[in-house]
Amino acid sequence: MRDTPAEPFVGETPQELAGYRAVLDTSAGPIAVEFFVDKAPNTVRQFMRLAASGVYNGMAFHRVASGFVIQTGALSSRTAPLTEKQQKLVHNLPPEFNDTKHVKGIVSMARADAPDSAQTSFFICTGTSTALDGQYTAFGRVVDGMAAVETIEATPRTGETPNSRVELKTVRIEKK
Repeated sequence: MRDTPAEPFVGETPQELAGYRAVLDTSAGPIAVEFFVDKAPNTVRQFMRLAASGVYNGMAFHRVASGFVIQTGALSSRTAPLTEKQQKLVHNLPPEFNDTKHVKGIVSMARADAPDSAQTSFFICTGTSTALDGQYTAFGRVVDGMAAVETIEATPRTGETPNSRVELKTVRIEKK
């Protein structure tokens, strides 16, 4: 019997998870995100697992609302369908609402009306949005690459939909 590799980021303690960051490689440039493991440990762990398995590769920034958010992570925006292994990782997340203020650069999980409906979609705040405070799970902040965020925010669009594809090529999880 062969040993199967361990699932990524399943056994790490919150302290160990805090030693990582995400780098979003977008068509507008890289965006580095520091995680709030102390405020949203389960969300951070799940985001890292999804990223490490390639779930976010080839997605679009499907929503751009100037002065509010840029949003990606919609499974329907992927350039290729999920593998069976990737599909097994996608599930609703329990909310980890916290005291983080939704200001420019905060990264938070998107969801439907139900508080526990977040799965893969997330947004980066491009302005202050107090209505989101305590209602959405903030799990990180942009520490480098706000120029890329601003480039995406300035993308020509119809309503909140970009006129041309702005791609999230990959998300790398790396040691700080």
